[in-house]
Amino acid sequence: MNDTFQSPYAPPPSKWAKLKAEIQEAATSLGIDDIGFTTAEPFLYLKNILQDHRDKGYESGFEEPDLDKRTIPALSSGDKPLSIISIAVAYPSKMENPPKSEPGARRGILARASWGRDYHHVLREALSKLEDFIHERVPEAVLESMVDTGVLVDRAVAERAGIGFSGKNCSIISPKWGSWIYLGEMVTNIPFAPDEPVEEGCGDCTKCIDACPTGALVGPGQLNAQACISFLTQTKGFLSDEYMTKIGNRLYGCDTCQIVCPKNRGKNWNHRPQMLPDPEIVKPLLMPILDLSNREFKERFGNSSAAWRGKKPMQRNAIIALGNFKEVEAVPKLTEIVLKEPRPEMRGTAAWALGRIGGEEALAAVESALEREEHDTVREMLSRALDVLLTAKQAREDSDVNEGKRS
Repeated sequence: MNDTFQSPYAPPPSKWAKLKAEIQEAATSLGIDDIGFTTAEPFLYLKNILQDHRDKGYESGFEEPDLDKRTIPALSSGDKPLSIISIAVAYPSKMENPPKSEPGARRGILARASWGRDYHHVLREALSKLEDFIHERVPEAVLESMVDTGVLVDRAVAERAGIGFSGKNCSIISPKWGSWIYLGEMVTNIPFAPDEPVEEGCGDCTKCIDACPTGALVGPGQLNAQACISFLTQTKGFLSDEYMTKIGNRLYGCDTCQIVCPKNRGKNWNHRPQMLPDPEIVKPLLMPILDLSNREFKERFGNSSAAWRGKKPMQRNAIIALGNFKEVEAVPKLTEIVLKEPRPEMRGTAAWALGRIGGEEALAAVESALEREEHDTVREMLSRALDVLLTAKQAREDSDVNEGKRS
């Protein structure tokens, strides 16, 4: 099929306007909350931005490495792409009856984008239904859909297609839905007329930049992914003491820059049952996570996008959360981990958590572990934890002496 369907059997150009209107009318029934159309012209402005991002070391490592693929739309069939359809599916921002996190029953939290059913499946189903809808009307159309892991930059496509504007928090912010939206796109050789971009913006507001726990938002619309808590919670391995402190009780992802955004005020989307959160999954008890087998982890979290990195990062993050809560009841389990766990990043993280929690039992565990530990990084973390614990012990003893003098 040629690039513009200009064959004796091709419909007249007005056919595409009619088809576009039919798609817009059917979008909701296909599982799509918002839909926009844009050209398949290269995103020329974006390449320099991405290169600068790379040069500064801001990439997460999850991105497509070929910048041309990220900025020049293409069809694997060899057909010339003529337009891109961008879709958005809104998700909840609030949980009904969230369980309490309290001493002896501390809980972590998953970011809202991982609540309910894995959004990759949700978007792929919506795009698959859209493909079927178009092929029923144009069987010879070439359609290629992408979700998150595709080569194009979802936000750049959505912005140009009029889904929303690019916020200073690096999210697409829809005038209707806010930034609580998943994005996907479909490249096609159908010449759909483009929609107009949204003219709204953030104005002088910098709430997201000011609130970012790690300063990962280095400027308006500029993210250092290496410092972003959302990225950090998905990494495997050791984290710095500073980042562990700032992670708080987050087990997967971070919503801070969206929570503080005024454009999201009052926006909560619970119209899709499959997206609704199970409170015990998205705000789970921390201690049981530490004993999950791979099978148990998949059974419990496998329906969520939070499961894609496996159990190891979440178990490490659960240890971090227990340390940040200073959960004394976790000390026996953390002692077991620091002494017996085969994974060094878990032993090191447990050492840090014991240092945060404090007390004689934690001190004894760290001293014992340091005597037998051979891994250099873990030894360094044990040594720092020991310093913290000994300093705290000395402060307690000094306080007791002063109390004795006063009495």
